[in-house]
Amino acid sequence: MSSALPESFVERFRAIYPEEADRLLETFGHPKPVSFRVNPLKTTVDAVLTTLQEAGLAPEPVPWYAHAFTLPAKDRDALTHSPLFASGDIYIQSLSSMLAPLMLSPKPGETVLDLTAAPGGKSLMMAAQMQNEGLLSVVEPGRDRFFRLKANLERGGVAIARFFMRDGRGVGNKTPERFDKVLLDAPCSTEAKFKSYDPKTYAYWSERKIKEMARLQQRLLASAVKALKPGGTLLYATCAFAPEENEAVIDKALSRHEDLTLLEMSLPVENYRCGLTSWRKKRFHPDLSKTMRILPTERMDGFYLALLRKG
Repeated sequence: MSSALPESFVERFRAIYPEEADRLLETFGHPKPVSFRVNPLKTTVDAVLTTLQEAGLAPEPVPWYAHAFTLPAKDRDALTHSPLFASGDIYIQSLSSMLAPLMLSPKPGETVLDLTAAPGGKSLMMAAQMQNEGLLSVVEPGRDRFFRLKANLERGGVAIARFFMRDGRGVGNKTPERFDKVLLDAPCSTEAKFKSYDPKTYAYWSERKIKEMARLQQRLLASAVKALKPGGTLLYATCAFAPEENEAVIDKALSRHEDLTLLEMSLPVENYRCGLTSWRKKRFHPDLSKTMRILPTERMDGFYLALLRKG
């Protein structure tokens, strides 16, 4: 199955995961179950399960998150057209992306920034974690994506959001040291979303694209750090495998900001590896081993997570 993926991508992937590449590459050839999250700002788990079961669907619980469930891939359309989806009672979201808000763990009353927020799944989840208490600033520069973000959060019952249609690279200068917590799920080469049976998913991938994304990620992260209060925490995430977009970005931030430190994370899943401390001829700060690479499986996409504290 993996042979349909770009040859240079497969070569790089084997270098990143030399001992398990074949097994991991197989996961790119199989449609994953559809995962969704019950929105506690609007409803309860029991109410959602009752409605779905009455519609002939049988959701499977996700053991590590009480609000998350999966259905077979064939049920995606039924879920998407469910009244629960239209009302904001549920939100369709990949399991891997749910880990980012869980690791950042925003609390009621805090000031939180989602720097690249569209389409809004993580913002919605953080608002629920905050129990709609505090302030959640959400940023998205693209007009269409901004209004989709706004609609998703309003439909989901989020009452604490402030919306900003602007480039996240300038936010830190406008709001220095204002936020207790910052989430940066950075734009990336989306390698974890590749499907070997769908060439459209990797049609625009290249090593040049990786370098372009890395430059953008570095500037967004610099803005995020500037917006963070001393003592605050920042979660950086991508759905890329490229070390240039992950460990190298964090390594550069650590070298530029002496007040930044990487924190240990305790993940509720087992399909992960510690971050790389070297790539090709470059060596990274040894603390990069505290970052986490979520491995792709038949149920989850790959993902990268780094949790940082300022000061």
